Amino acid sequence: MNKKHITLNERLQISLLLKKGYSIRDTASALGREHSSISREASRNGGKAGYDPYLANAKARNRRKLSKYQGMKIEEDDDLKWYVVERLEAGWTPEEISGRIKTHDTHITYVSSKGIYRWLYSVKGQLYCFLLPKKRFRPRRRRKKTTKRQMIPNRIGIEMRPDYINERKRFGHFEADTAVSGKRTRSKTALSVICERKALYTRLKKIPSLKPENHNRAIKKMSLDLNIHSITWDNGLENRNHEELATSLDIKNYFCRPYHSWEKGTVENTIGRIRRFLPKGCDISEFSDTDLQKIEDWLNHTPRKCLNYNTPYEVMKLNSQFISKIPSGAIEG
Repeated sequence: MNKKHITLNERLQISLLLKKGYSIRDTASALGREHSSISREASRNGGKAGYDPYLANAKARNRRKLSKYQGMKIEEDDDLKWYVVERLEAGWTPEEISGRIKTHDTHITYVSSKGIYRWLYSVKGQLYCFLLPKKRFRPRRRRKKTTKRQMIPNRIGIEMRPDYINERKRFGHFEADTAVSGKRTRSKTALSVICERKALYTRLKKIPSLKPENHNRAIKKMSLDLNIHSITWDNGLENRNHEELATSLDIKNYFCRPYHSWEKGTVENTIGRIRRFLPKGCDISEFSDTDLQKIEDWLNHTPRKCLNYNTPYEVMKLNSQFISKIPSGAIEG
């Protein structure tokens, strides 16, 4: 299908075909376009008197012109510009800034969050991109979701996980994930992470690669002194040998649905906290055993609001979730 903007010549053809009684789908098929594109064109640029190709072309050009101008609205309004910059410096997101203008600070010229992003990603706004939470200097490319072949045998979906695990009513139910080194480093070294859902207690292990045997070995070592009843995984190939691990540890395994990483949000959030010390793109092999142990200790000895400002370690100890005094260590050897 054609991905370019609809041209005047195509608008003339649309007008002719619609007047002859062709349906939207038939018209789209004749032009090699998606039917949704033709439907949107007719509704946006048409009028009460019908679809006029020349008027439609003028409307589309004007809309595109105004859209491009929208990105410059901030640059041309000093009050708006410094309002945005000051709040970016305070750690606000573009969505929060735009929403605040719309609901509270209505004396400031309104700009949408998309308008703020367009300005930031333009030449004029690049200077302030480092103030964004992700510090990106250009939009992230969105890849199409593709259906992948099932590579994990005998997986049990998260929909089968009992309610007492979903509602965090009992201890001993963990989530697992991995953090990898940056592609540019060409390093295969990764980090295995497990996190207890109720206490938020975390263990880390460095592994030489994402081979299932390495991941399983790390999980076994991290769980030596822990009371574990179940682990929730994603669908990464490093979890392919989950049945061997379930037999070895006498636990239940549950898997998130594909592309639903938020279903194991505890470990996802924990990895986000770990990335303060191991930023994306880094080579994990460059971090020493001591570095990783310090990160693990920080995670487990920092008060958490959801734990009533107790630390994960305190919650685990109070509820007798350690079954021995075997040290964990943060290096997979």
